[in-house]
Amino acid sequence: MRRLITLGLGAAAVIAAARYLDRDKLNRAKGALAKATPSMPGSHRLEDADDVTLARKVETEIFRPADAPKGQVSVDVQDGVAYLRGVVADQAWIERLGDGAKKVDGVKDVKNLLHRPGTPAPSA
Repeated sequence: MRRLITLGLGAAAVIAAARYLDRDKLNRAKGALAKATPSMPGSHRLEDADDVTLARKVETEIFRPADAPKGQVSVDVQDGVAYLRGVVADQAWIERLGDGAKKVDGVKDVKNLLHRPGTPAPSA
């Protein structure tokens, strides 16, 4: 049964395959499925999922204007703190992006590490 699970078959497919086996094997298959589900590829810890979701919300908000410097800025969220990194030509955009990130619901703090070309990046 674990082999079926590691092959990426869904719960319904595993249980359907196990129905052709005896009851004891069916119960073992269900138990193996329950144990394997949290560690299957693609699963994330709840905190990671929240930070990833929050990063996408920040990106959606700050890159909403068509002329926003999307290609020069990366957004990362760790424990609810948004980190903005990159090189932006206009100081007004640096401030605007930082202020926009602060307004996103769920963001605890913003570390604006954006800087202009030819200037050193601020330290975190």
